[in-house]
Amino acid sequence: MSDRLEPDGAVGPEEEVVRLLVARLVLEGSPRSAGEDEQHIRTLAAAEEELPPIIVHQATMRVIDGAHRVRAARLRGEQVISARYFRGSALDAFVLGVRANVGHGLPLLLKDRLAAAERIVGTHPQWSDRMIATSSGVSARTVGEMRRRMSGKEYSGTRVGRDGRARPVDAARRRSLASDLLTENPGLSLRQVAEVAGLSPETVRAVRNRLLYGKQPAPRPAGTAPRAPTGGPVGQEELLRRLAADPAVRQSDAGRFLLRALRAQTMGGAEWQRIVDRVPPHCAALVEQAARESARLWTDVAVRVARKSATAD
Repeated sequence: MSDRLEPDGAVGPEEEVVRLLVARLVLEGSPRSAGEDEQHIRTLAAAEEELPPIIVHQATMRVIDGAHRVRAARLRGEQVISARYFRGSALDAFVLGVRANVGHGLPLLLKDRLAAAERIVGTHPQWSDRMIATSSGVSARTVGEMRRRMSGKEYSGTRVGRDGRARPVDAARRRSLASDLLTENPGLSLRQVAEVAGLSPETVRAVRNRLLYGKQPAPRPAGTAPRAPTGGPVGQEELLRRLAADPAVRQSDAGRFLLRALRAQTMGGAEWQRIVDRVPPHCAALVEQAARESARLWTDVAVRVARKSATAD
């Protein structure tokens, strides 16, 4: 890490950690409608270890992620703070700030995440619902409803997904058209079908392969859970029973580890409350941070499994 102070106008690579004067930093434009949490600031200020680097918009010196850490540094009387530069646009800086505050630290309130999602729909209409949802911490369905409510904000043509690839908004309809063409005219080439349906030849090839295996033209959207085998919701105990009964799960090391990890989460609310009541006050902040990180990791696991299921559909 560099110990030098960055002169005005200096540009460092985004991965480089630099030392910035706290007095130069701008704290405004936060997605938090209620501002910073004073108790969280005092907790950070009392920590003995150095806090993680903040993220600063290089063009404006506005703090994108780390306002609580900056205020904690001021409370400590520190003159400099570790930081990383972001050199993108102001609009992208806001998105980065929202994404960072959804993923770690003190999470954004639901109303702030909804407000951020609505703003991103307006500033990044070319992004897919799922990409905006991932950035703002709301569901893709909620983002889709926002688009329909915001007159003049709907974006036609293509949208950019989380993988950076641009896809047609009506991709499902185009895949369905390609499926019909392949079924009714098996002699057509991939390129001919692609030209009529408005898809790439590679996508048409994927549609054809899915038809050969008796599948639908398009896979289930990532993050969409398959229907439960029964008509109603299934409890955690029943889900674990079904998993444990599956030989593919219980007869592998990874499967057994997964079952043990899931069983550790099945305690009732009263049992968890007894544990919470016995957390030493001086450890509360650490336990809170560890619990939030565990929740984030399990959410990430759920998203990855859903994505895998959608790909295999």
